[in-house]
Amino acid sequence: MTSLTSRLLNPGSAGSRNFRGWWLIVCLVGLFAIFAAWNPTAVLSSYNIQNIIGDASTLLIIAVGMTFVIATAGIDLSVGSILIFSQIAAAQAMILAGGDGWTAVAVGTVVAVLCGAFWGYLNGVMVARFRIPALIATLGTLGVAGGVALLMTNGINIRSGIPDQLTLTIGAGRAFGIVPIVSLVALAVVLVAAFTFSKTRFGLYVMGVGSNSTALARTGIDVAAVQIRVYVISGACAGLGAVVDLARFSTTTIGAYSTLSLEAIAAVVIGGTSLFGGIASVAGAVIGVFIPAVLRNGFVIIGLPSFWQQIAVGIILVVAVYLDQRRR
Repeated sequence: MTSLTSRLLNPGSAGSRNFRGWWLIVCLVGLFAIFAAWNPTAVLSSYNIQNIIGDASTLLIIAVGMTFVIATAGIDLSVGSILIFSQIAAAQAMILAGGDGWTAVAVGTVVAVLCGAFWGYLNGVMVARFRIPALIATLGTLGVAGGVALLMTNGINIRSGIPDQLTLTIGAGRAFGIVPIVSLVALAVVLVAAFTFSKTRFGLYVMGVGSNSTALARTGIDVAAVQIRVYVISGACAGLGAVVDLARFSTTTIGAYSTLSLEAIAAVVIGGTSLFGGIASVAGAVIGVFIPAVLRNGFVIIGLPSFWQQIAVGIILVVAVYLDQRRR
């Protein structure tokens, strides 16, 4: 009890649960090296590397939000539907705001993030206040948010009225002519999350909820409030991911992302965040996102069906959970 209180009063001592997954980096580099050896011209081209980074941006933003949730021993299955809902709301808001110019982009972005945060808040209240298991609460939100999104457009994607400033400047844009702008957005989210875990009281409270919520409550911390906030963060990240996705494809993607939550969970757990809570690694989540991204890209280049990527990620996920169980 004294030790926990001391750690709560000194957030700098909590860190971000030091990233120990150097084996993940070796695995990622090894995978890339194997594909590069197979077809160096295609794999090592700047165009291909930019594609890998760009493709991983949306999932990386979602995975960061999922890291907060899983760190509290929670789960969020609704991020795919929240992303689609937020994307549709953003597209409609941009059209109402004139459909062109940075003002429309700003309005759509704010609407998307607020919509995501709203659904996240509902998830948090159901889990923290109503004591509904996170699996059931977020599964319900998955269905409701997805259904409302379909009602908003009658199941038809919005393909026009998206500002060129969003699609050309951000979606297709390159910083210094090399780095995709969308990847810089994802990087900013990663840095903010890493700072939150390592340098703020809230980050320490998140870890405390996952480690021992009862002991945390006895120190006077409102555990339910912390839980609600992590689901709001997850939802807001889904909303921001919706804007990034809209920027890249210039259209809403109603039929996509049915497995987004599972992909995000897999990336976070592979990266070293414990499904049982109390251990989190934002750096690990980044590597966990890029492993399937490199696999998907490499399989396409060498001509293997993309289905093999699902098999490989599934095996890696099971091994990661097994190692986490052994470590605990």
